[in-house]
Amino acid sequence: MAVLITGGAGYIGSHMVLALRDRGEEVVVVDNLSTGFPWSLPPDVPLRGGDVGDPIFMSEVMAEFGVTEVAHFAAKIVVPDSVSNPLGYYLANTVRSRSLLETAVKHGVERFIFSSTAAVYGDVSGEPVGENLTPNPVSPYGRSKLMTEWMLQDTAAAHGLKYIALRYFNVAGADPQGRSGQSSANATHLIKVAVQAALGQRPHLDIFGTDYSTRDGSCIRDYIHVTDLASAHVDALNYLRKGGDNLVLNCGYGQGFSVLEVVDVVKKVTGMNFLTRMSPRRAGDPATIIAKADRIRAELGWSPKHDDLEGIVRAAFSWEKSLRARNG
Repeated sequence: MAVLITGGAGYIGSHMVLALRDRGEEVVVVDNLSTGFPWSLPPDVPLRGGDVGDPIFMSEVMAEFGVTEVAHFAAKIVVPDSVSNPLGYYLANTVRSRSLLETAVKHGVERFIFSSTAAVYGDVSGEPVGENLTPNPVSPYGRSKLMTEWMLQDTAAAHGLKYIALRYFNVAGADPQGRSGQSSANATHLIKVAVQAALGQRPHLDIFGTDYSTRDGSCIRDYIHVTDLASAHVDALNYLRKGGDNLVLNCGYGQGFSVLEVVDVVKKVTGMNFLTRMSPRRAGDPATIIAKADRIRAELGWSPKHDDLEGIVRAAFSWEKSLRARNG
């Protein structure tokens, strides 16, 4: 019996693969490789290239590997892109998730871990946001993920599927053993882009908006190390295996850093000064979003080990240098 990981050759999905394989678990990956890389996976992990929204293909994979659990990472994730291409995001994140859920139910999948997002909360105040806050997404990306949360809730009620939806805050860093990291050349994650600017791979770093109602005018976010995020998924799976009930949980540390503060840390860690350019706000970006993160610790017993911004930046910097060496 295998855990199916959709988008498992991508940034976060590959770290979930590593976390499960480190425990000796059997996994199978489905990825269309639009942003994923086969070399990010251990050589003994089966990879099937295809569309998670193709019911025939997914049915074959589930039958071949006896899939009983799914961790669903495959998605489009760039907020401004979702504003300009909403239908593409609803297709990728909502329609294909609906198809995957239907196939999972038909094959008797028992447990489902869903990669959701803090973007479901929308433009909130500077206070940490808890899971009891009524979602009010301001971007098609956030709406597409919230719709899938609703589908999971309804599917669980009708078919007995057990699930946990994890609402990510800002994911950064890389595997401490250097096995995987954020590898997309055109990634939009702040720490990734800042490290690339420090290495001279980008001519400058754009800071989108300096007139927000924050302590320095730039957006404030809660940054979580990708390895801690992967461990939260493993804890979620274990919780459900022990008979735990359906949950929606924040994944963050409960503290926020502004864009300008992150830039300063990147400059300190890398020892590099690089050009920053003040640019207009991006559509769909809230001013501040910080996790109220006590519930995930209480419910799952999650205990993060990499809650340190400088450490996160060092991991991202180390990965970027190794990636540059790999790509020549």
